[in-house]
Amino acid sequence: MKHVAVLMGGWSAERPVSLKTGRACAAALAEVGYRVTEVDVTPDVARDLERLAPDVVFNGLHGPMGEDGRIQGLLEYLRIPYTHSGVLASSLAMNKDKAKLIMAAAGVPVATGLVCSRFDAAREHVLPPPYVLKPVSEGSSFGVVIVREDRSHPPQEVGREDWPYGDLLLAEEFIAGRELTCAVMGDRALDIIDIRPATGAFYDFDAKYAAGGSIHVLPADLKPKIYHQVQESALTAHQALGCRGVTRTDFRYDDRPDGTGKLVALEVNTQPGMTETSLVPEIAAHAGHSFGELVRWMVEDASLNR
Repeated sequence: MKHVAVLMGGWSAERPVSLKTGRACAAALAEVGYRVTEVDVTPDVARDLERLAPDVVFNGLHGPMGEDGRIQGLLEYLRIPYTHSGVLASSLAMNKDKAKLIMAAAGVPVATGLVCSRFDAAREHVLPPPYVLKPVSEGSSFGVVIVREDRSHPPQEVGREDWPYGDLLLAEEFIAGRELTCAVMGDRALDIIDIRPATGAFYDFDAKYAAGGSIHVLPADLKPKIYHQVQESALTAHQALGCRGVTRTDFRYDDRPDGTGKLVALEVNTQPGMTETSLVPEIAAHAGHSFGELVRWMVEDASLNR
């Protein structure tokens, strides 16, 4: 019986989501026959893993430390196979600006933008409104600010003394229209979800993780050419960044009657959420993979990457 240590929790802003992901995955792995140990990650995680000596680590961490290459580097040092992407791919994907450069070089459409100091962004508009400000290295929509067209003053909230998301921001043109997401499993792009927030127009933290926070249309109602382009772009981004296992790429698509028709990839999530409201398990289920089968595939895929 293979022993799987499920890492969860940690100390990033995404700790609550990680705990949900970890517990759900641990329960599913035990149900399909693995010996499972849940590990709420602390600075002593290396010592804990040496003591447990698992065959594989299922990485259920989110955010800084968990998906930016650091925990992956530790697992490489300990010579323990682990799920999701490796050190370099995790680090690149977590840095939204560097990931965009690589995706664009591979032919994936991305939004125009620039990196700026949060203090500059609070002092003056860094792009013509409407635009989006987001921390360079955060997930779950933490710290995202949409600057609307009618906003005459730059967003003061990013200049606050208690701003917790770092001093560098990525400013991007705002793409109106639909929020799409596509999962990649191994070397295959799965189907696409059209995400519609139940309230408001932004797929924020509550829309992502609160029950009933969003409506998921699966498969997304898109013209075949656009559907194929999203899938192809998701797989290209996954491969260009050097990802492995399961990823999820988010897109914006302006299909309004008076819109631009523009499709852009926003980011690649190397460790997408695996909670009861998460997107990847839903997409995998549509492709015929139960939650248990999905996490088992992830563990066995990790075992091949010793």
